[in-house]
Amino acid sequence: MQFHHHGYVSGDPRVKPAAGVGINRPQELPDEMDVLIVGSGPAGMLAAAQLAQFPDINTRIIERRPGRLEIGQADGIQARSVETFQAFGFAEQITAEAYWITEMNFWRPDTEDPKKIVRGGRAKDDETGISEFKHLIVNQARVLDYFADVAAKSPSRLVPDFGWDFQTLEVTDEGEYPVKVTLVRSAGPDEGAERIVRAKYVIGSDGARSKVRQSIGCSMRGDQANHAWGVMDVLAKTDFPDIRTKCAIQSHDGGSILLIPREGGHLFRMYVDLGVVPEDDHGNVRKTSIDEIIARANAIMSPYTVDVRSVAWHSVYEVGHRLTDRFDDVLPEELGTRTPRVFITGDACHTHSAKAGQGMNVSMQDGFNIAWKLGHVLEGRSPESLLSTYSAERQVVAKNLIDFDKTWSTMMAKKPEEFEDPSELEDFYVRTAEFPAGFMTEYTPSLIVGEAKHQSLATGYPVGKRFKSARATRVCDTNPLHLGHQAEADGRWRIYVFADAAAPGADSPTAELAQWLSTSPDSPLAAQPQGGDDDAWFDVKVVYQQPHEDIDINAVPAVFKPEVGPFKLTDLQKVYGTVPGDDIFDVRGLSRDGVIVVVRPDQYVANVLPLTAKDELAAFFGPLLHARQPQH
Repeated sequence: MQFHHHGYVSGDPRVKPAAGVGINRPQELPDEMDVLIVGSGPAGMLAAAQLAQFPDINTRIIERRPGRLEIGQADGIQARSVETFQAFGFAEQITAEAYWITEMNFWRPDTEDPKKIVRGGRAKDDETGISEFKHLIVNQARVLDYFADVAAKSPSRLVPDFGWDFQTLEVTDEGEYPVKVTLVRSAGPDEGAERIVRAKYVIGSDGARSKVRQSIGCSMRGDQANHAWGVMDVLAKTDFPDIRTKCAIQSHDGGSILLIPREGGHLFRMYVDLGVVPEDDHGNVRKTSIDEIIARANAIMSPYTVDVRSVAWHSVYEVGHRLTDRFDDVLPEELGTRTPRVFITGDACHTHSAKAGQGMNVSMQDGFNIAWKLGHVLEGRSPESLLSTYSAERQVVAKNLIDFDKTWSTMMAKKPEEFEDPSELEDFYVRTAEFPAGFMTEYTPSLIVGEAKHQSLATGYPVGKRFKSARATRVCDTNPLHLGHQAEADGRWRIYVFADAAAPGADSPTAELAQWLSTSPDSPLAAQPQGGDDDAWFDVKVVYQQPHEDIDINAVPAVFKPEVGPFKLTDLQKVYGTVPGDDIFDVRGLSRDGVIVVVRPDQYVANVLPLTAKDELAAFFGPLLHARQPQH
């Protein structure tokens, strides 16, 4: 975290100075706004926290509830999400209060007495070191609280507008704010009052029954639900020895349980198999009482017992897998003729079972993806064509998720005798670990993802996949740090220059690239607004092959030491050396001839280029930066 560069800060440095729309921000929902976000769930709140970092963009987020969410249904936080939390500044705090999943145990019928269950296997949660971050369990409500805190402390001072229920919208051709939105007051003294507001763009994060989705003519398609599960968060007295360990429990004839310990040391969640739902059930399974769910759990867990003392929350759901064919308001016949104005995220466009722990995680990445793109378009950094990449990218991700979840939920519902091998479920969990951890997303070439023709220069940073952090030593203060952890969710592109073997000050490809970045009109940095910080739109870091003590920071080119703040102070925190015994060049397969790794604002690798590929770097950013001055 950097602060004081605008003057001495005596209070909480996480509270950024109010700027733009954050100065005298009106409490009441205005008639016109740049972005209206509908729904304050994970996707909506992340989108709000990201857009709040753009102080000249007027973003509002409405929520039907009268206040914050108190009990959330989702609770699984995959490592990719914790990476995202790191960028927003709260990974450490939320990790401290969460339950950490380090192992999953598999219980199955005892071969000698099938009516009893025994522990059949154990699996490490991240045996291959997919991420340095942990797999967490923490209530969705707390995740929303953290994002709300980020938004409130941002320059925009964004806070949710509670008590507004979205009704419908219409995309018109009228003026600067073409999206006409009808709202109804759902709480407060004027409950029931109707209101019309206008926006440039709308993000629908309003859940599986999304009215925004309905308004743009999207429909959910997919498999009908045919299997039901009772889910309960409970406090209980039990003799089950693994009650504080994530478990998949299969009984001989009573069904299955997925056990998820919750944060706080006592609460735990159980997904209890309620069996196949008959076609003529007409929703009756959803009336299954909590007492029936508890009884079913005890039958499955014999010879162990669960004496439930308190129920925090429970529900019954039927597994269904549904997906929309588009995530925005552009109809198939309109592709290429106009850019979208309305976007849908999260459960509004994809639904699946809860047992893979993916719903909240994938939804948040939806919000991250669209929010930075809207920020760039509205600030004039990028053309509107950038917005068409949202649906193209995220629809594929959701389809892959549903395919994975179909397999996982089907396996969870199998009877033990239906497996060819008793360890089949355990083996699948280990073999597919990278997918549920959130790291299989790989965006294909587009306006914002280059061709991977130079991939051999950085084999550990596949183009289209998330930037996997590794350690380097910051030269100015000699601290070995995770390089990826220094990237904030501030809407900036990252250009990582992994230097050739020459030390700073010598003639080299790194020095030539630095000179070009600083002075060429074709450099992407030349597009930045005049009079601002040198790194306003681009965070350019250099990692030399030498250890920190062999690097003369005064010899490092100026482009890696930008001037920031009103006092034009030199930022020395973008210059790195290697960590002896943990060399990032070896760890991430980086060429010793040097390489450029370009990373998007949402942490995905956009391009890998040789140090000499200045024309290719200019060509990549050219279509993204054609608007050379910000428009407010």
